[in-house]
Amino acid sequence: MITKLTCIVFVLVAIFSCKTSTEENLLTDYPAIAEDESINAVIEIPAGTQQKWEVNKTSGIIEWEQVDGTGRIVNYIGYPGNYGFIPQTLLAEKDGGDGDPLDILVLGSPVNRGSVIKCKIIGVLYLQDRGEQDDKLIAVAKDSPFYQLDSLEDLEATYNGVADIIRLWFSNYKGPSKMVPKGFGDHDAAQQVLEAAVTGYQNK
Repeated sequence: MITKLTCIVFVLVAIFSCKTSTEENLLTDYPAIAEDESINAVIEIPAGTQQKWEVNKTSGIIEWEQVDGTGRIVNYIGYPGNYGFIPQTLLAEKDGGDGDPLDILVLGSPVNRGSVIKCKIIGVLYLQDRGEQDDKLIAVAKDSPFYQLDSLEDLEATYNGVADIIRLWFSNYKGPSKMVPKGFGDHDAAQQVLEAAVTGYQNK
C-alpha cells in the first residue's frame, strides 16, 4: 500500500528532476569533446523540422526564437539533419565570427530538441552570413548508420548528393544571397575550426 508520505516523496523527486533539467546550462555543462573523444552536440532543431530554436547565451537554455512576438518558422523545407551547437565553443567576433557557439549539423535520425548526442565530425561547410564567419561542422551521429563514414568523400561515395543538399539548403534557407557558401573542408580542416572555437571560448 502506498502511503501518503511515499506519494509526497515521489512528487518532490519529480519536481526536483524537472527543476534540474530546466536549469541545465547547455552552453557550459558539457565539454566540447567527450571522454571517449567523440564530439558533444546540443541539438536545437531536430532533423526535418522548421521551428527556429536557439540557445540563450546568458542562461544556456534553448528557447524558441521570436520575431515580432511570434515564434520563428524557417520559410523553407525542414533542416537536413539535427542542427545545434558544440558546447564550450565560440566563434569570436574579434576573429571575424558571429559571437555564437560553433554550429553543427549531425546526420542521423531525428532526436528530441535539447538532446546532447555524441558524434564524429567528417567535414565543414564554410559559410558567411552578411560578412561574418558562420561555418557549419558536418558530423555523423554515433548511434546511426552514418557513423561508418569518416569523411565527406565517404559521404559522397555512400550517399551521393547529400553534401550538395546540405550546401544548397544552407545557401537558400534565409533567402537569396543571405548566406554565401565558401566550399567544404575535410576532416582535418573541420578539426582546425573546432580547435579554434574551443580556444575562442577559453579566451573569451
